[in-house]
Amino acid sequence: MVAMGRCARNIVLIGDPRQLPQVIQGAHPDPANLSCLEWMLGEHATIPPDRGIFLPVSRRMHPDVCGFISRQVYEGRLVSAPDTAVQAVRGTSFPRAGAFWVPIVHEGNAQIADEEVAAIQAAIEDLLSGSWTDKDGTTRALEPADIIVVAPYNAQVNALQDTLPAGIRVGTVDKFQGQEAPVCLVSMTASSVEETPRGMDFLFSLNRINVAVSRAKGLALVFGAPRLREAKCNTVEQMRLVNTLCALPELGPNEGTNQ
Repeated sequence: MVAMGRCARNIVLIGDPRQLPQVIQGAHPDPANLSCLEWMLGEHATIPPDRGIFLPVSRRMHPDVCGFISRQVYEGRLVSAPDTAVQAVRGTSFPRAGAFWVPIVHEGNAQIADEEVAAIQAAIEDLLSGSWTDKDGTTRALEPADIIVVAPYNAQVNALQDTLPAGIRVGTVDKFQGQEAPVCLVSMTASSVEETPRGMDFLFSLNRINVAVSRAKGLALVFGAPRLREAKCNTVEQMRLVNTLCALPELGPNEGTNQ
């Protein structure tokens, strides 16, 4: 940016540092590790009015999904376009819309959680018996292409792909950035922070949670072991990461069928 500044009257930076950053191989000391946009943001989660323009409207997410993302990631400044409120999943045992925590008890898992694979498989069977209403009010049967499944580790992605029906898109967060679907299912996989192979900062990354949950147009379900929300924190930043998971309302075992 400094080099461009030598030959440009104005420089416009466009992007969202709260999504996944570019993959880099080098290691740079703080603050040289920051992108240009992160440098401009400073300590702010969103661009201050005196430094730039924040685009405040999501045209993808239902207000109940957007509300969680807005509060946790965008300082409460992000809102949904009015027509997204029509989007809904109907005829299943899950809520019509929103972002929820689905507790799945398991122990000793690091990169593969068969218990979460089974729970996600059952959830998909239920979802595929229901319907989807789009923002234009059109209602149709939910199809496999309407569901994406996100996992943090390739081993869990492979286990899900081997089990789930054909047509269900499965991958890591990196694969799905920029994509969307009526329903997004997220597998946290590890049984506890102590068993995460890449540490809390990777598994609980606010950028990754943001990208994963915000893929959903209507319903986002985050499957994880209860011990993840009881993680011991050593820094204020780690407390913020755990609080993001704790902010998801817990989905009980008997929600009843929505219509």
